[in-house]
Amino acid sequence: MTMLFASSTSMEASLPSASGLHSALFSSTSAGGSLSPLTSNLHFPFSPLHVELTSGRNGRKFHVRGSTVSVESAVRTDVAVVRIGTRGSPLALAQAYETRDKLKAAHPELEEEGALEIVIIKTTGDKILNQPLADIGGKGLFTKEIDDALLQGSIDIAVHSMKDVPTYLPEGTILPCNLPREDVRDAFICPTASSLAELPAGSVIGSASLRRQSQLLYRYPSLKVVNFRGNVQTRIRKLSEGSVQATLLALAGLKRLNMTEHITTILSTEEMLPAIAQGAIGIACRTGDEKMEKYLGSLNHEETRLAVACERAFLETLDGSCRTPIAGYAFRDKDGNCNFRGLIASPDGKKVLETERKGLYQYDDMVALGKDAGQELLKRAGPGFFDW
Repeated sequence: MTMLFASSTSMEASLPSASGLHSALFSSTSAGGSLSPLTSNLHFPFSPLHVELTSGRNGRKFHVRGSTVSVESAVRTDVAVVRIGTRGSPLALAQAYETRDKLKAAHPELEEEGALEIVIIKTTGDKILNQPLADIGGKGLFTKEIDDALLQGSIDIAVHSMKDVPTYLPEGTILPCNLPREDVRDAFICPTASSLAELPAGSVIGSASLRRQSQLLYRYPSLKVVNFRGNVQTRIRKLSEGSVQATLLALAGLKRLNMTEHITTILSTEEMLPAIAQGAIGIACRTGDEKMEKYLGSLNHEETRLAVACERAFLETLDGSCRTPIAGYAFRDKDGNCNFRGLIASPDGKKVLETERKGLYQYDDMVALGKDAGQELLKRAGPGFFDW
């Protein structure tokens, strides 16, 4: 702990003895006593002596040398401040708090008050809620402003939902950490039916995800899907008000928000293949920031990182526009190998192409596996498939 000492306010006092000095000093520092300045000097008319007293209440030390008593106030200068950048939605904040709590648990110095700060940043995706994501730019809608803050030094780390992160990272940033992945499946939420199959023809499903829309229409062409944006709480409210008959939400988000009571049923990955990196949290920092890299490296969950790398390699190879429904899921099977399923579709669900791969659960193998799966679907799709 670093101590700063300064000499400022002086006041005169008279004490009969060193024992009286101890009593006077400690009584003056309790309950708003008179020794409030950072340092005070008290002059006493008695013979030279050296006494050191320490107040356990606030860390102050009191030294008597000759006729001068100096009061030293301990000021922390080594508190490790980490500013955590995040969106302001309840789910984004839940993910930022999870990151904060994991940092505290892994690094005792970050348990100090003020060592961790949550910084809320509003993104383009948060500002424009009345249009489909595809119409307002797609890639980077929920990350750009946070990345800018990171590069400008306004924050030290950035917490993202990995499914919102483009396949490229801004120059000057790295993403060395994925937290343990939550359940990747989607949840069906409906007050009137227990499953998608039970919904009457013409029922309206609310979803802002082209991936969900296309897979729904592929399996249930009699249903109607409408754009349905907003945070989880907003969508649940709209559903209860009767705006739509049902909606689909990521199970991971509902779990992190402790809102699983709204779930009607959970869809298998065979029925609804998840978004790339769904359920995964990624944390970025500036390139060359060794301190932040060390902090984030201690939180990284390698199994999740490799699965996300495989899925993002698939997405990057396809290079689909924000108007292209793409899904993919990599996981470790019971034998310890990587299983991967990938899918592309037309927005109306009339054409769906799928592929599967299996390989070693190792970074290079999994990235190559994801790329190979993407190249296969590109060839099968043919020219113009992504021009929606």
